[in-house]
Amino acid sequence: MKTIVVFASGSGTNAEKIISYFAEVENVAVSKIYTNNPKAGVISRAAALGVATRVFDRISFEEEVLLELHEQNPALIVLAGFLWKIPQKYIETFSNKIVNIHPALLPKYGGKGMYGGHVFQAIVDNNEQETGITIHYVNEHYDEGAIIFQAKTTLVPSDTVTEVAQKTHTLEHAHFAPQIHKLLQNG
Repeated sequence: MKTIVVFASGSGTNAEKIISYFAEVENVAVSKIYTNNPKAGVISRAAALGVATRVFDRISFEEEVLLELHEQNPALIVLAGFLWKIPQKYIETFSNKIVNIHPALLPKYGGKGMYGGHVFQAIVDNNEQETGITIHYVNEHYDEGAIIFQAKTTLVPSDTVTEVAQKTHTLEHAHFAPQIHKLLQNG
């Protein structure tokens, strides 16, 4: 059985889609959700789908969580809206096993502070004609790891930040879990 652990900080719609997707796949399961936010919506979403959740703080993130992950030895660690930078120790321990989804076509709109609404606002402010998602490996720099997959959507000048977010989330929900599955099959 290959296991996936998911790190999320927010509402958890991507985590929910990943859990549901792999519930239908033999020999692969989401074993645990990790969150740094005790009020995150991902906690109730995971509970409703029968997946355990671990809430942690900065101190336990440095050592305890890393030790837990080492013991679990997941096939993949998936960042689905997780807002903290991943420490170098994690990257070294789980080389090419940590993947992230970014709500833009990297290298555009990546880097420190570029997440969620900040990305969508920048896309609208720059009158972009297209946007999309990027699934990439995590390295020591924000949003600079090797790109695994990108998907695009077109924009029109009248698109609001909310509409850009909706188009992006549609791509995330359609592509993230299948791309994770493909990585597991090829890995």
